[in-house]
Amino acid sequence: MRDSILEEKLEHPKIYRNLAKLNSLEMFYLDTRTEGPVILCLHGRWGRAETWVDFMQHYGKQYRIIAPDQRGHGLSSKPVSKYTGEEMAGDIVELLDHLKIDSIILVGHSMGGRVAGYLTAMYPNYIQALAILDKSPSGPATPSLLPLDQLPCVEPVTKDWPLPFSSLNEAMDYIRQAMESELSYQYFMNSLIETVDGYQMMFSPQAMAANIQYKVNWYHLLPEIKCPVLLIRAKNSEGVPDEDYNKMQSLLANGHAYEMSHPDHNVHLSNKEEFYAYMDGFLGQL
Repeated sequence: MRDSILEEKLEHPKIYRNLAKLNSLEMFYLDTRTEGPVILCLHGRWGRAETWVDFMQHYGKQYRIIAPDQRGHGLSSKPVSKYTGEEMAGDIVELLDHLKIDSIILVGHSMGGRVAGYLTAMYPNYIQALAILDKSPSGPATPSLLPLDQLPCVEPVTKDWPLPFSSLNEAMDYIRQAMESELSYQYFMNSLIETVDGYQMMFSPQAMAANIQYKVNWYHLLPEIKCPVLLIRAKNSEGVPDEDYNKMQSLLANGHAYEMSHPDHNVHLSNKEEFYAYMDGFLGQL
C-alpha cells in the first residue's frame, strides 16, 4: 500500500518555485516546466499560487501549468497601489514576456477571474481560451475617487484577528473557527507565515483594501472577448447570482456555463471529479 502511494506521488510532475524580477515588481510563481500548451492560473483575493497545486498535478503531464502569487499576495512584491484589474493584468503580461510565452489558456478564480477578464479583453493575442471560476463582473459603475494616500489599510476579513498569532496552534484554531468551511480554512492557512514576532498573513492589508475599494463593473469587457470562455459557479452562488450568471452568458460570444453541485466558493477544490469533468470537456474542444 505504501509503495503504491509513493508511486502515485512520483507520477505527479515536479513543481518548481521561481521568482521573476519584472519591471514593475518581483513575482513569485509555481511552474511545472512540462511540455505542452501553457495554462496560467490566477488565485483569488487573500490567496496564493498554492491553491492550484492539485490542478497542476492533475494537468501537469499534458500541459505546462504556471501559477503566480499576484501582486500584494504571498511571496510577490506588495507595492502601494490601487490593485485594479488593468494593473494586475499588466503584471501577468510582464510575466509572460519574461518567460517568452505568447499563448496561454487562462484560468482565474474569484479575484483572479476579474484579472483574467481584464487580461483577455486587453491583451487578446495572448489568450487562447479563458475560464472564469465563481466570479461576477458586477461592481460600482464608476471608479472610487478616494485618493490612494487616504485609503485606510484595513481589509474586512482579518482586521479583527489577534495578529500576530503567538503559536501555530493558536493560528490554526482561530482561523478554523473564523472560516465557514474546511476549504476556506486551508485557503487562509496557505497564506500564513512564521515571523520573529509570530504568525502573520502573507498578503498586504493595503492590497486587499485597495483591490476592494477601486474595483468597478466590468461587464463591458465581455463582448470584447472572442475566445472560448468557460464559466463555472458554485451551487446557489452568492458571488454569481442568477441575474449575473445569465447576463455573463448573454454577453459572451463563445461561452460555456456550468453550475457545481457543491456550494463552496472554491469550485476547483469542492468536488474535484465534477470540476475536472467540466474542465476536461472545455480543454478537449480547444
